[in-house]
Amino acid sequence: MYPMDAPDEPTAIPLGTAGVEGQTAQESWFRQWGDPMARNISTATLTPVLADPKIANGATVIVAPGGGFMWLSMGNEGWEVAQTLADRGINAFVLKYRLQPTAATLDEFETQMNQRFADAAKRSESEKTTGAPKLPDWDLSDQLEDVEAAYAMILERADEWGVDKNRIGMIGFSAGAGLTMATTLQSKKVDLAFIGPIYGSMRAVEVPEGAPPLFAAIATDDFLFGGEFGLIKSWYDATIPVEFHLYQNGGHGFGLGNPDRTSNRWFDAFMYWLEVNGFLKSSE
Repeated sequence: MYPMDAPDEPTAIPLGTAGVEGQTAQESWFRQWGDPMARNISTATLTPVLADPKIANGATVIVAPGGGFMWLSMGNEGWEVAQTLADRGINAFVLKYRLQPTAATLDEFETQMNQRFADAAKRSESEKTTGAPKLPDWDLSDQLEDVEAAYAMILERADEWGVDKNRIGMIGFSAGAGLTMATTLQSKKVDLAFIGPIYGSMRAVEVPEGAPPLFAAIATDDFLFGGEFGLIKSWYDATIPVEFHLYQNGGHGFGLGNPDRTSNRWFDAFMYWLEVNGFLKSSE
């Protein structure tokens, strides 16, 4: 981990949601494994990455990066994913949502981050007999408000951005997968056509009526897996379309893929799933 200057985000649109209670440190950026990360985010933004009109099909995806709600992996789980979607004719919108406050210095933050991973590992170890670790019940009201504001903005500017209002989905990674699920399970203002939680919690949930089709992917060597299939069974029992890819390896946080991992093909599978289910065809 090493600090970096905040990058230019000329197309990032402030969502107009509130700040973060108790946030005293300024937004700052760092690199980990070479990837740009942001933390202490108190101003949520939405960055459109629109498909070329020559190939655009109207399908649209809100992209939620992960980072344990302490930071956001803006590169490999945000901008890179959005650009890859746009290259396939899908309008993408990277959501830089508000986060939990963290220490002002990078060294102190690294200690906080390592502690969070250590706590997750302890939960995973202690719950091996019962499946994947139960994640903390964090208050996600700020993050849900950011998703709802992003969704409302996309609807309002749908004609300008070439968005088919009936084919707006959401894909999230790790904590972003958790936010995708929280949006699906709790929000009364967001009506998603499809969802893609990638390496998120696999715990069983209570599926609301009218929940969207689900595409999920995770690797067996991810600490969040733990042999748990509850999320998939929840969707199956609710008789809502569900597709699940369990990969031999990939660990946690693989984004679009890392060298020599079976999980590297998940995006192609996701695209084919969208195609077969008709999400890449106009609903008009």
